[in-house]
Amino acid sequence: MSRSSKKGPYVDSKLLKKIANLRPGGKEIIKTWSRDSEVSPEMIGFTFGVHNGKDFVNVRITEDMVGHRLGEFSLTRKFVRHGGKMQKELERKAAAPGGK
Repeated sequence: MSRSSKKGPYVDSKLLKKIANLRPGGKEIIKTWSRDSEVSPEMIGFTFGVHNGKDFVNVRITEDMVGHRLGEFSLTRKFVRHGGKMQKELERKAAAPGGK
């Protein structure tokens, strides 16, 4: 369910304070646990360390990300792969020199 349009987008106030103290394009990483905050135009050019439950994933904000949530760019689950013996054989053939 989306947020009410009269309320506006949710951005954590602590994040806005941290952004105001830094300059865009800097090398500093802003660590945050606020995965539900929306990306606003003021965040463009900053790098955020978004917590995924285990560690911080570095996310560099671009214009295309405005309107999305920070948590969308920091996945919480690690995909291992499907298949067993057959899948390993196919991958081994693909990685072999010559391609096939």
